[in-house]
Amino acid sequence: MNQSVTSSPNRQPVTLPLSRPTTDPHGIPLTAIEMETEAARKQRNRRALVLIAAGIAITSAGHYLTPPDLLLWHGIFQRLYYLPVVYAAITFGRTGGLITGLACGALYVPHILTTWSHQQHYAMEQYAEIFMFLAVGLVTGVLADRERKRRAELQETARQLSQAHRELNDTFEQVKRADRLSAVGQLAAGLAHEIRNPLASIDGAAEVMQAAESPEEVRAETMGIIRGECARLNRLLTNLLDFARPRNPEWREVNLPKVVESVLSLVKHSAGKNIDFVQQIQDNLPPLWADEEQIAQALLNLTINAAQAMTEGGQIVLTAVNRDGGNLIRVQDQGIGIDPANLDKVFDPFFTTKTAGTGLGLSVVDQIVRQLGGAVSVEHNPDRGMTFSLFFPPSTAKEQP
Repeated sequence: MNQSVTSSPNRQPVTLPLSRPTTDPHGIPLTAIEMETEAARKQRNRRALVLIAAGIAITSAGHYLTPPDLLLWHGIFQRLYYLPVVYAAITFGRTGGLITGLACGALYVPHILTTWSHQQHYAMEQYAEIFMFLAVGLVTGVLADRERKRRAELQETARQLSQAHRELNDTFEQVKRADRLSAVGQLAAGLAHEIRNPLASIDGAAEVMQAAESPEEVRAETMGIIRGECARLNRLLTNLLDFARPRNPEWREVNLPKVVESVLSLVKHSAGKNIDFVQQIQDNLPPLWADEEQIAQALLNLTINAAQAMTEGGQIVLTAVNRDGGNLIRVQDQGIGIDPANLDKVFDPFFTTKTAGTGLGLSVVDQIVRQLGGAVSVEHNPDRGMTFSLFFPPSTAKEQP
């Protein structure tokens, strides 16, 4: 099956006012999203500075305004200094943690000198607490810097992977275009061969009809050849147009037994006499809302392929059953089968193993079924031949808008 990948266009530099940086520290142009992220980061930093300053100010005010005899409250305010220190270290790293710790210590020292100078032992404990501010700010900042560095490395890896993915998508699209051009070339060669033979037959038949002495039965036979070759050319062009310009479905309830019967009646006239056709339609099938002509076209293509694959004759079975609330339609043959190496390519446009053919028949089937909301699959039979399955889920049992 073909896989479709949507390629993403390469990011283009966006020019913004000079009030915002337009390049990263390495001089690489920033996109609009990256500039917005930079602006948001600056705004968050400003809010963080306000919160840190407010935390230090409130805690210091609590120390200076609380009477000295309320030691419990002084202990609480003393521990509250850790909050802005830790927050600053997490936000700005080790530098922010050390600066905030120094700021807390600088505001706390006058309170120690004026309030606890008469209690030497307690004052020394408070000075030691200032060193703890610095230690906590340093350790927390180091850990935050490591985490920030690791996150930046992950973001850079993600950016590189995203860029590689875009490049891979672009390369894949180029390969698809090259493959499509190659397929068009093969199709052109195949069409030239397919059209040349009918034209030669028509030209020869026209010469026979121009001969005045040609018997009536010869002229009638020649006219049949011309009509047959014209029909052959028409089928070839119809398959090509059906693939190139699929029409929109005309949704209505499909009578599956009627469709299967009409398909078999058409194929029986062109199939060999040693091929038997069997239809097995389950009673009370759920209603199938689809395009009846497109369903018939898909089954006709599969049945014709099955007949062409049965060079030694055999049996073709068309089955329609209820499966998981949906409709499952199978076309089973006893033909020569498909090489396992080619099984994944049978629905690719222009792929064919026939000496004469364009490889559009199964592609048209796959296109029709997908357009109708179903899925098509193929598998080898236990004994010989292949089975093509069309499954239309319960959602297709509802009338489409």
